[in-house]
This record gives sequence, C-alpha cells and structure tokens, in this order.
Amino acid sequence: MDKNTIGFIGLGVMGEPMCHNLHTKSGRTVIAHDINPEPLDRARAANIGVAEDLADIAKNCGTIFISMPSGVQLSAVCEGLMPHMRAGQTIVDTTTAPVALTKELAAEFKAKGIEYADAPIARTRQAARDGTLAVMVGTEPAVFERIQPLIACYANDITLCGDVGSGQVVKILNNMIVAETVNAVAEALTIGRRAGLDDALLLDTLTKGSADSFVLRNHGVKAMLPGVFPLRAFSINYMIKDMKYAIDLAEETGVEIKSARTTNQILEEGAKGPLAEAYWPALLAVIDPTIDAKTPDGD
Repeated sequence: MDKNTIGFIGLGVMGEPMCHNLHTKSGRTVIAHDINPEPLDRARAANIGVAEDLADIAKNCGTIFISMPSGVQLSAVCEGLMPHMRAGQTIVDTTTAPVALTKELAAEFKAKGIEYADAPIARTRQAARDGTLAVMVGTEPAVFERIQPLIACYANDITLCGDVGSGQVVKILNNMIVAETVNAVAEALTIGRRAGLDDALLLDTLTKGSADSFVLRNHGVKAMLPGVFPLRAFSINYMIKDMKYAIDLAEETGVEIKSARTTNQILEEGAKGPLAEAYWPALLAVIDPTIDAKTPDGD
C-alpha cells in the first residue's frame, strides 16, 4: 500500500468530476472504481488508474474517497473495504448519509486504526467540474489538516464543522433549507404567472431585493423559469432521500419541522409522475401542472 495513492469509489454525477480534479491537481496517483463501465472508460482515457474491485482500492490506496448516492450504498462499500484495510489508512466520505450511520462506520474503522472523515459536498455538477464545491467536514483537526489539501482539488470552500457526523448535520440542513426555498420560488413563480406578470421580469426583480438567493438565481432562473429539468442530475428521488434524513434528524433532536415535511410531501407527489428522475426543481410541476417540463439527458 502506497500511503500517497488516492482511491476514488463512485464515479457518478458528482464523483466523476471530483475524481478527475484529484487526478489533475493533487500530484498523486489516483485509482478509481465504479460498478458502471462508462465512467471507468473515461478514467482510463484520462490516465487515471482503474481498480477491478474494492479490495484493490483497499490494498493499494492510503486515502480513499467515497461518493455514493445514499447511505445504503455507502454501507455496502464500507463492508467491502473493511476486511482489506489496515491501520494508517483514511476514509473520506463525500456521500450525504444519515448522521447515525456515519458515526457507526467511523467507529468501526477507528477500531482498526483507520481514520474517517465525513465530507459531504454542496453546489452543482458544474461546480464539481470547476473545482468550486463547498465541503463541510466532520473529523478530528489532525485528520482535517491532512485531507484538506486533497479536498481543495475540487472545492474552494472547505469548513471543519466538528467531530465525525458534524459535516453530515450541516449538509442535511443545507439541503433542507434549499428544498424549502425552491418550493417557495416555485409557488411565487406560479402565482406571478397567473397574476399576469412576465415571469422572467419577476425573478430578475426578486434577485434585486431581499428575496435574492443562490436558489433563486440558480434553480429558479436556470431551471424553473425555462422549465428544463435534465436527467442524470440531482433528481427528485435524491432530494427526497436527503429530506428524509433531515426529518429523521429533527425527530432525533425533538424539533417539529412542518415546512420541511410539507416540502417533502410535494417532492413525493412529484416522484409519482414521469419527473421522478428529473432534476429536482421539477417539483414546480406539482404546483403548476400546466408547465411544459423538458427533461433532456444530462452530460
């Protein structure tokens, strides 16, 4: 095992550009693994190493990044890695996963002398390509100091939030706020249209007032205004997963979150139709069923 070699497991929508940025910017050897052949073919074309299985990653890489769709896949990956790893290695998990699961996995790895950091990501796939993601990290300060230069290959805002699990808490709350804000923008856009306002003028004017936000300018102007919700992006089903994590966390902490539950109900209604795998601001179609939602295949 070469402690300077980086493993990257999960070349999905976000993981693939993150892996490529680590390859081009870290100055280290990167070895990738995924269950799908297409991103691995692109990795080979970029001179990134490719591992046949999880054992190869575990045996050859000092620091292993994981990017999974949910805690279910994360658990399976960690189960596959665990028997082959040894003291001195480090796991950096970029998945958005339940806080309890994160702490449980970290404890299991810690018992073998393996460091663990939860480092979920925020922002868009374009940000992943540009290396401008936001990352919220939960780990010990000494571990953060070691992994921060690697995370900086794909992120420009990196925050140590506290001990293991803290990164997940911040990320889950981030997505809860974003989802509720998207729902508010969708309602405002629909009301404005039906009240006879020019929808582009409405959103542009809102960006100049106190309602301005990243959500308004990105999700509202770029997706909801034109009604374009690509496939192979962060889907309605994915956001439902994160909202359920937020609801679970609220229950664990004794907080009643009525607005988040309402937004989740709207997302679940959207998931019953043909837009379940579309970019998740397509929840607009639940509030305004008259829109002509376009779902081009993402890249």
